[in-house]
Amino acid sequence: MSVKARRISGRLETVVPKPTYAFDPLDDDKIIRNRLLTRTTTTRGEPPLKKLQKKFTSFVLEVDKEEDNYNECSRLAKAFLQELTTFEIPLLKSQAVVEANIREKESFDEVKEETERQIRQAKGEIEELKKQLEESKVERQHKEECETIRKLISAQPPRSETEKVIYELKREIGELEAESTASWRLLELRKKQFALLLHVVDELQNTMEDEQKSLVDEIRTAVEDQRNTTEPMSVD
Repeated sequence: MSVKARRISGRLETVVPKPTYAFDPLDDDKIIRNRLLTRTTTTRGEPPLKKLQKKFTSFVLEVDKEEDNYNECSRLAKAFLQELTTFEIPLLKSQAVVEANIREKESFDEVKEETERQIRQAKGEIEELKKQLEESKVERQHKEECETIRKLISAQPPRSETEKVIYELKREIGELEAESTASWRLLELRKKQFALLLHVVDELQNTMEDEQKSLVDEIRTAVEDQRNTTEPMSVD
């Protein structure tokens, strides 16, 4: 079988021609089966089974003759037995080959079963390794997150300084709350004082209005009294 090469789109591709067979591959099983049945190894010559049949037929025909042919029958019987032995030897070889093939097949089945078991075991180990890999990824992610948190914590000031800052903040908050309370109390006091002032102003305004009314009444009364006094004098 020759191998040729051809160039396709700048590539050198090897072309292997299809093999040719003397017989159709589909007919191989039929030929092999026929050869096993007839004990023939080539396509030429008379099949051993047919030769054995001829020997047996000749012996039977000679025995059926009503003649004194003991010697001929003995000769044909020996020829038949010899042919039978010749035919039996390949059968025994074939039987041995078949038994060897059976043992080989059993061994192959055992190897196949063991291989399949190892494949199943390998698949199980692969799945277990996948799980372990996923767990390792998660664990590594957790470690990275912990490391990030640790770095953030390390970047923060010491706890004593933090507590000191918190204390100062609380103190400032307390001062602010005290100032707020004092401011609120002062505001309430100012509100009360302002309300009192408004009340006093209102009282003063009412008093002034009353005094003005009283003054006006007194002036009016005085005027009327003076008018009443001048009228009699003018009559005289």
